[in-house]
Amino acid sequence: MIAPSILSADFARLADELAAVPTSDWIHVDVMDNHFVPNLTLGLPVVKSLLEVTDIPIDCHLMIEDPDRWAIGYAEAGAYNVTVHVEAANDPIALAKNLRAAGSKAGLSIKPGTPLEPYVEVLKHYDTLLVMSVEPGFGGQSFMADVLDKVRQARHLVDTGHLKLLVEIDGGINADTIEQAAQAGVDCFVAGSAVYDAADPGKAVEALRAQAAGAR
Repeated sequence: MIAPSILSADFARLADELAAVPTSDWIHVDVMDNHFVPNLTLGLPVVKSLLEVTDIPIDCHLMIEDPDRWAIGYAEAGAYNVTVHVEAANDPIALAKNLRAAGSKAGLSIKPGTPLEPYVEVLKHYDTLLVMSVEPGFGGQSFMADVLDKVRQARHLVDTGHLKLLVEIDGGINADTIEQAAQAGVDCFVAGSAVYDAADPGKAVEALRAQAAGAR
């Protein structure tokens, strides 16, 4: 699965930018609040507008404080998958249940320096694990290959039946890094500049998908 990140798109032409990647599996939307991360992007009103102009499932990645309070609104608005950070959630198990009750899939994200092991039981309540391969907050960062150990751990837990979730990766994914991520066991690849800096974003999505499939 390929999920283009609109963080790298032209914010003045978001409807057109979504239309340029029609075969994407998800559209990844980074919500940043300038508190949990040192950057400010967009929020629920923009997500609602995006939902009106595309049929591609919206994958909201909430890099925000107090997701227990704010995340439910994105699910209620119609986002397909709503991901919160385990470092910010007060009660991640209750939050997962509330997100599902509100109509979305529940995703849990971990920063590069956050270990997977303490959250395995928590992840039994989630549909998606988003492994950050850069520090959250800014696009265009370099891929951190050491996080692939966590991907391999998660893949093993899924393959052996201990977890039932999709493994997603976000940060520095491009033609040079997607194959090693695929080999480690990633299911869904978030790609920003690798898609939207390309001359043809739609073809870039298909090229990344072919690379990942070949590596798996």
